[in-house]
Amino acid sequence: MKAFPAIAIASGKGGTGKTTVAIHLAALLAAQGRAVQYLDCDVEEPNGHLFLKPKMERSESVGIPVPVVDAAQCTSCGKCAEVCEFNAIAMLKKPLVFPELCHGCGACALVCPVGAIRETSRAIGVVETGRTGTIGFAQGRLNVGEPMAPPLIRAVKARRNPDAIALFDSPPGTSCPVVATVRDADLVVLVTEPTPFGLHDLALAVDTFRPMGKPMGVVVNRADDDRRVQDYCQAENLPVLAELPDDRRVAETYARGELVFDRLPEWRDRFDALWSRIEECL
Repeated sequence: MKAFPAIAIASGKGGTGKTTVAIHLAALLAAQGRAVQYLDCDVEEPNGHLFLKPKMERSESVGIPVPVVDAAQCTSCGKCAEVCEFNAIAMLKKPLVFPELCHGCGACALVCPVGAIRETSRAIGVVETGRTGTIGFAQGRLNVGEPMAPPLIRAVKARRNPDAIALFDSPPGTSCPVVATVRDADLVVLVTEPTPFGLHDLALAVDTFRPMGKPMGVVVNRADDDRRVQDYCQAENLPVLAELPDDRRVAETYARGELVFDRLPEWRDRFDALWSRIEECL
């Protein structure tokens, strides 16, 4: 195992317990005296701070470069619009820029033959960093209405401490923000639930991440007598890292914004066993 691996905790759908697993792994590792950092990459709806309650030390604005056209210098050649794959520039009599569609690639400025395009930064959100005890903490907050999360997710991951185990709390689903989160991870822990929806979305997530060639393991949260998820994992040669039982007390503790360890100390053993299985996969 790497001394300080990066582990992405992901899920094919929301509400499976992904953040519950991530924050309790962070708390467990910190209690063991290990250097650990929790990075909330669910920038559209970060909620790890509700449970870890970090003391924020810094907030930094994050932007992406978008083009500004000098109309007086522009010759209306249209090359900027041709090179833009996202239609962020439309060619009328002069180029018309749609900043919200711009991915900040800079191609338009590169192809402009007369240098009529410069770039300026457009804020898309903030990255906040701090600590909760010995746990390093980082999270992103995407501006309301902003359509692109990946640039902000990359900014959150750029705050990773290389001398600590990194836990990436991924957005749910299988879209671009999730791929941006998982891309640099050494292991993907997929949290699911024993329902038809949970199994369906777990399969979608596996199909998404498998081409990346990363090791994966599955945590079955709110486990009951339904064994379809476990049967799927066996057929797909995916290790089941843990089966966390359906316990109303856990839901009540979560609803209060508290860590399960504080009220149900026996759950620490479950997460200790989960971490041992994670180490086997790294």
